Amino acid sequence: MLIVDSHLDLAWNAMQGSRDLLQSAYTIRTQEGHTSGVGGNGQGTVALPEMRQGRIFLAVVTLMARHTGRAAPNIDYGSQAQATATAQGHLAYYRELESHGHVRIITDREGLDQHVAEWEAWEAAGAAENNITATPRLGFIASMESADPIWQPSQLEQWYGAGLRLIGPTHYGPGRYAGGTATEIGLSALGKDLLTEMRRVGIILDMTHFSDQAFWQALDHYDGAIIASHQNCRALVPHQRQFDDNQLKAIIARDGVISAAFDNWMIRAGWTLRTRHEMTVTIAHVVDHIDYVCQLAGNARHAAIGSDLDGGFGREQSPSDLDTIADMQKIATILHTRGYSEPDIAGIMHGNWLRVLRKQWGK
Repeated sequence: MLIVDSHLDLAWNAMQGSRDLLQSAYTIRTQEGHTSGVGGNGQGTVALPEMRQGRIFLAVVTLMARHTGRAAPNIDYGSQAQATATAQGHLAYYRELESHGHVRIITDREGLDQHVAEWEAWEAAGAAENNITATPRLGFIASMESADPIWQPSQLEQWYGAGLRLIGPTHYGPGRYAGGTATEIGLSALGKDLLTEMRRVGIILDMTHFSDQAFWQALDHYDGAIIASHQNCRALVPHQRQFDDNQLKAIIARDGVISAAFDNWMIRAGWTLRTRHEMTVTIAHVVDHIDYVCQLAGNARHAAIGSDLDGGFGREQSPSDLDTIADMQKIATILHTRGYSEPDIAGIMHGNWLRVLRKQWGK
């Protein structure tokens, strides 16, 4: 079944982690050996060949750089210029993949519909079982995780023209536009201006990583399309990084989607690298979060997948029955065993995201 993955840090792994994602995940693991640093753990799960194998035909891919005043190598930069240039470099990487025929960057309804039709025809022809290397191009939609690279909201139209279609204004810590995970900081004055400009330009708001305070302020200030690109449920894992029931209901009420993430500590309460040998996490535990959203909503229209695989971790911090991103196909089987209908499974795997995008980009 076709899959939309609404959060992959591909350019960050390629540029800051020196991973050639045109090679298989297995080759990359071997190359990394005992190296350290971003992407250097020899445990990666994501590369373009495995995305094709797993029929992840459409992905929301990030431009990711912070400038919070708390510099950290390869992610949080000491100057605004560095953060901006890094995000521009991430977009340039995706454009380079596109220029060589590996992917297509999708920015509008026409391009989305053509891409979906091409993959549906390929799947209907049985090609998935015959020649995985002969898939159509992968589809990428550009998102910014932390809006820090944007100097001023007035520049947003330039970013939109370059292909940016979603923004999560903050990440971990205090951002220029809003407080992120592990803070109690709300929207800044600049953040309110950013949301106003996002609404005018037509950029989807990603609620992921907002502090609780910033979440509700953003909801009041922005009346456009909202989603949560890689987000689990606080009721199952009681941590501020997850959203509570009221936050989930607010996204549901706005016809958004909440995409389940695959980072083990976000999946099962109490899991840490120290407890990993005593506490197993499987893809079925990810489906618990998907099911929780569906039960909360009373339907399956608002649950989806946003794996965040290799977002600073690899197999050591992913479900034990996931070797590469291709194993996300197991989600459909688990949903079937739990009594979900085929239309609802298709919605969770890809249809719910396509609905949001088509609505945002016009009829």
